Amino acid sequence: MMELSGRVWSRRAFPERGHCMYAIIETGGRQYRVSPGDEIRVERLDGEVGDAVAFDKIVAVSAEDGALQAGADAAATISATIASQGRGEKIDVLKFKRRKMYRRRSGHRQAYTQVKIDSIETDSIETDSIETE
Repeated sequence: MMELSGRVWSRRAFPERGHCMYAIIETGGRQYRVSPGDEIRVERLDGEVGDAVAFDKIVAVSAEDGALQAGADAAATISATIASQGRGEKIDVLKFKRRKMYRRRSGHRQAYTQVKIDSIETDSIETDSIETE
C-alpha cells in the first residue's frame, strides 16, 4: 500500500496493475470492499493487537479473472490480523433550549479496530456434470 497526501491507497486505486482479487464483507452493520494487504477501520472487535480474525459474512467475492460471485455463491474465508485498537475523534453533542436555561453538553468517541487483511481464500468447488442412466 502507498500513502499519498495523508490517505492510504490500496492496489485497486491503480488500475494499470491489473485486476486483483477483492471481497465485500459485512461487519458492524457496514459493508467494506477489501483486498489482500488492505488496512481498514471497522467497529470495535474483541481481541488484542496481533490476534487473528476471520470474517464470515461475505456479500460478494471477485476472483483473479474478474468473475464475481455474490449471495450464497460467495463462499470464501477472509483472514485478517488486528493492527490496532483505538477511539476516533471526539464529537461534541450539544442540547439547547432557548429562554429556559437548558444546556447539556457531552461528547462521544467511537471505538474502532484497525484490521489488516491477510488473505482471501475462495471455497469454490468445481462440480462435474453427472450423467444419469
